[in-house]
Amino acid sequence: MTRIAIVGDHRPDHETHAATSAAIAHAATRLGVDADAAWIPTESLPGRAAEVLAPFAAVWIAPGSPYRSMQGALDAVTHARTSGMPLLGTCAGFQHVVVELARSLPGMADAAHAEYDPGAAQLVVDELACSLAGSAMDVDLLEESVAARAYGRRRTTERYYCRFGLNPQYVAPLDDAGMVISGRDAAGEPRVVELPGHPFFVATLFVPQTASTAAEPHPLVEAFVAAAHRRSGA
Repeated sequence: MTRIAIVGDHRPDHETHAATSAAIAHAATRLGVDADAAWIPTESLPGRAAEVLAPFAAVWIAPGSPYRSMQGALDAVTHARTSGMPLLGTCAGFQHVVVELARSLPGMADAAHAEYDPGAAQLVVDELACSLAGSAMDVDLLEESVAARAYGRRRTTERYYCRFGLNPQYVAPLDDAGMVISGRDAAGEPRVVELPGHPFFVATLFVPQTASTAAEPHPLVEAFVAAAHRRSGA
C-alpha cells in the first residue's frame, strides 16, 4: 500500500479538494498501484510533522489557504525537503513551499506570505498584480526538469485559482540557494519550482489535479504517485 498525505484543511465542497483526491486515484489506477490518500489538517502538524507524516510515503500540500495553521503546512514542507519524502505542492502549496525555502536561508527567517501578514517586511509571496483565478494559461517548462520529464513535453496549458505568487524580488536569493524555476508563463513569471537532487520536490502555482480524469490522469500527478510508490517500496 502506498500512503499519501494530503496536507490541507479539507472542505468536501471545494472543487480543488475533490479533484486532489480523485487525481491520486486516477494516477494510481493507471500505474497499477494500490494507493491510499488521507487528508491531514494543518493544525495537527506544528512541531509534530515528522511524527504525523511517518506512516506516509509522500506529501501533497493542497490548495485552500489561508490554512488554519500556516506553520503546520511549513513544517510538512520542511519534513519532506529534509527527509527526501516526495512532495507535490499546488496553488497554496506552491506559495508555502516558496516561503519555507526562503525561511531556510540566512537572513530570511521572517519571510512572509501576504495573505497572512500583508504588512511584513519580507513578503516572499505577495498578491499578484492581476489575479489568476479562473484563468487557463500556457506554461513553458525547463528542458530536462522533473516537470518536463513528467509531461513528456516542454509546454502545457493549466488552470489557476490563485491571487498570490512568488515576489520577483526574491527570485535571485532562492535561485542561489538551489531552487529551480522549471516553469514560466508567457510573461516569464515563475509557475513551477523544484529542488534538484531531491527524489521528487515540485510545486506549481496552477492546479493540475482539476484537469485529471480517469481516462487521462494528469502526468505530473502520475509522476508524483510513482515517486511515492518507489519510496514506499524502498
